[in-house]
Amino acid sequence: MKKLATLILLLLVQYSASAELPNAVPSTVVDALKKAGIPQNSVAIFVQAVDAKAPILSLNADKSLNPASVMKLVTTNAALDLLTPVYRWKTEIYRVGEVSNNTLYGNLIVKGYGDPSFGEAEFRRLLISLKQMGVKDIQGDLVLDKTVFAKNVGSRSTFDSETWRAYNAMPSAFLVNGRNTSFKFVANEKLVNISQEVELPEVQIVNNMKLIQGACGDWRDHMGYKVQSSATTALVTFSGSFSPECGERYLELSVFDDEKYAFFMFKKLWLELGGKFGGQLQTQASMPFQAVKMLGQESQPLGYVVRDINKWSNNLMARQLLLTIAAEKNVLPATESKGADAIKTWLNGKGLNFNELIIENGSGLSRVERISAAHLGQLLVSTYQSPVMPEFMASLSILSQDGTVQKRIKDAPVSGRAHLKTGSLDGVSAIAGYVLDANSHRHVLVMLVNHANAAASKNAQDALINWVHQQP
Repeated sequence: MKKLATLILLLLVQYSASAELPNAVPSTVVDALKKAGIPQNSVAIFVQAVDAKAPILSLNADKSLNPASVMKLVTTNAALDLLTPVYRWKTEIYRVGEVSNNTLYGNLIVKGYGDPSFGEAEFRRLLISLKQMGVKDIQGDLVLDKTVFAKNVGSRSTFDSETWRAYNAMPSAFLVNGRNTSFKFVANEKLVNISQEVELPEVQIVNNMKLIQGACGDWRDHMGYKVQSSATTALVTFSGSFSPECGERYLELSVFDDEKYAFFMFKKLWLELGGKFGGQLQTQASMPFQAVKMLGQESQPLGYVVRDINKWSNNLMARQLLLTIAAEKNVLPATESKGADAIKTWLNGKGLNFNELIIENGSGLSRVERISAAHLGQLLVSTYQSPVMPEFMASLSILSQDGTVQKRIKDAPVSGRAHLKTGSLDGVSAIAGYVLDANSHRHVLVMLVNHANAAASKNAQDALINWVHQQP
């Protein structure tokens, strides 16, 4: 009898230990957080199998935290479901005036609908179509119609003091190349060369960079820039040092507003296509009644566009997407708040009531956006059971292979077996997505860190990813 009692007690102890195990933070994660100087009360974790009803690991999961760029998972998820993966943006051309002998005697109007992927190639294709319609000379102005988005969406203050950095660019209903000037740095034995990836004659470069030898290191710490922008030009002066060991490096700046950049790109492309234009730039508050539509062009499907947003964490494209949701689901003109309302209505319709959710711009480049790890995890579980799951998962970076996690956890059993989205701001580091365990069972993983040392939490995140992969 005594032996039986001892056996029962042992079984109860083992059961108790196993019952507590799901909520015990793995020791590898605990150790990594300690080394980073991050207390567990600044961390939220949620892990749940996609076919389970409850999480296997939960730490502060109901806490409302800043998710940084992981917020893009909410925005892209909602867009795929609300707009469908085959949604395409329009860009249209109208004329006010008549065309005679290959000459437009009047203004050319370009109407944008917020396409986040409209670049130089798309603009060139649009203008080629215009030439094929018999227009070679434009005796009028270029007029931009951006009325689909509210006027003030492009006039906000920047996120930080890096005013000219591309990630601080504001959305626009007609956005070309994300109004992004990409500067390429490369050095040979004699000098440092700086060039524009897409050259605009209105951008002038002053190269004061000095050639040095040795390891590249953090090359951005060894250089600086200054931008002097006017109505017609931008003078960009680079100073500092650069090593040939750096290979090719890039710095993306937005040195013009959306209208000037589009105007300068139009003039460049139209001239290259053999066209003539001597007019000015105008914007309009509404389409003139006498305007005649000449042609339209559609973007790639949303299912393709979201890959650029999530894999490379493109803030401006995510902001464009939130405004597109607003444009399609609310009364025009579109605003960020209308987009946020549309997403919350969509979540409520799925039975997901995220009371703590705050969406400012949908990109995560924000100090006010909030969500809990549990709710983000529940959304990811729900998405896995939805029709848009293939397109959504394909938009996430594959661990150790591409996107923002290309260099993480190389040559390990979990390499290539996780689809993840990262996020980082000063004081914020986050990761979320899907991880396959050793038996090919898929789990949702969310880890949000809000702490002064958050940037040092990557080892803890990697430890959590490895732990999930090792689950039976």
